[in-house]
Amino acid sequence: LWTMPGVVRRKVTVRRPFKHSLKATRGLTHGDFTTRIEPVHSLEGMNEFDVIIEDFNKMARELSSIETLRGDFIASVSHELKTPLAVIQNYAGMLQSESLPEEQRLAYAGAISEAARRLYELITNILRLNKLENQEIFPESTCFDLGEQLRNCILGFEDLWEKKELEIDTDLDDISIRADAELLSLVWNNLISNAVKFTEPGGKISVRLKRRDSDIIVAVSDTGCGIPPDAGNQIFDKFYQGDASRATQGNGLGLALVKRVVDI
Repeated sequence: LWTMPGVVRRKVTVRRPFKHSLKATRGLTHGDFTTRIEPVHSLEGMNEFDVIIEDFNKMARELSSIETLRGDFIASVSHELKTPLAVIQNYAGMLQSESLPEEQRLAYAGAISEAARRLYELITNILRLNKLENQEIFPESTCFDLGEQLRNCILGFEDLWEKKELEIDTDLDDISIRADAELLSLVWNNLISNAVKFTEPGGKISVRLKRRDSDIIVAVSDTGCGIPPDAGNQIFDKFYQGDASRATQGNGLGLALVKRVVDI
């Protein structure tokens, strides 16, 4: 601040904000997402430097959030991969015993096969979700019978629901729609799969297809354990599993896939 007779002039120093911005930018490029720049107000209040600083800090916060999500995703994937791999490794080691009875040998081989299936399903779902989130999959609309598609999806789990003696109740209208049949089959397969997995033996699964005004409603319900009300905001998060005791029955990616397909 300097004066002349009858005049007051204000001078904004640009060197200090540039110096701080340069230091913060270098920190950000080296992976320090906690970097922030302190606002530099002039005597008249907010100036152009403060606008730039505010945008920089916003960008740093968003990058920090993305980095946290990336770290959580890697940790979750690593954990999900370790479990079936540990099963395969342990049972493969026990199968090498020459004195192993045939009954146990078959049981161990079955456990390895199931772990390999879970591993394949996990990797497939990760790749699908990655393509959907990066918009590498584009809907290809065709005209098809939605009721027929739902019936085929239900029959795809026939062995599982017969084994658990589940009652399957369907009420499916014959409705033709124009949409991406392959993407929608992911939705129905995941919802019906969850219903079969989490319904106790002897329970009931219902699938409905109805037209309501200009909408078409598909509803899948079951008599299983359900979803706690406080978990409603998290069920579409990747790797989230509300009931830890049932975590071996899935990998927490099914509903994330469903949500992404529906969004598309």
